[in-house]
Amino acid sequence: MNFNNLTLEKKENVAILKINRPKALNALNTDTLLELDNAIDELDKDQDVNVIVLSGEGKAFVAGADIVEMKEKTASEGREFGKLGSDVFRKIEIMEKPVIAAVNGFALGGGCELSMACDIRIASENAKFGQPEVGLGITPGFSGTQRLSRLVGTAKAKELIFTGDMVDANTAEKIGLVNQVVSKEDLMNSVLEMAKKISSKAQLAIRYSKAAINRGIETDIETGIEIEKDLFGLCFSTEDQKEGMNAFIEKRKPNFKNK
Repeated sequence: MNFNNLTLEKKENVAILKINRPKALNALNTDTLLELDNAIDELDKDQDVNVIVLSGEGKAFVAGADIVEMKEKTASEGREFGKLGSDVFRKIEIMEKPVIAAVNGFALGGGCELSMACDIRIASENAKFGQPEVGLGITPGFSGTQRLSRLVGTAKAKELIFTGDMVDANTAEKIGLVNQVVSKEDLMNSVLEMAKKISSKAQLAIRYSKAAINRGIETDIETGIEIEKDLFGLCFSTEDQKEGMNAFIEKRKPNFKNK
């Protein structure tokens, strides 16, 4: 895959995908979103990739959507731009493979929204999060109003969106916006350690677990339990289930084949 605005590196079964517009603080323009869309499609099909790490080059994760591109848009053009970002982020959210955001600096506006579309967020201690759009005369447009309220609660989401305030990494962890805060120097090592741990498990079970969580959280608990039962049962049709349980009984490390 050749990109103008992204970089891609693979380490064993982990893909590291970075937004690469450091001079623009990795702001998301149309071209970058289209490249991200294509990259996710390709990584989803890549059987050698179990986990995707998403980050940004330079001192920002993503500092927002590209204001230079947005400022002259009409209402219909603005809606189409919002749809593009929301569609790409939804694809990240519901893809089978787990995605970890390594938030290495500013995650504002579209950057905060991108991080929230990932399954897990690990932030460096210098990271900053926020939805400052109301200061520009717009709402969050890449599904931020929906995911932020689901992650931190309606009242806190309204506070952050209505004020446009930024929060630091430690505050983000306290309110449930990030999973973990580490030093700037340890960020990628910590993320890769988690990614490799996830990659060592039965990948079909990981993907079924992600589906159960994502689908269940969007419905009532009774329906969610039924979804879990179905996916739990489906595990018993896999070779990995047999291998995992036999390895446990035989006191050895399992050799999962993602089948």
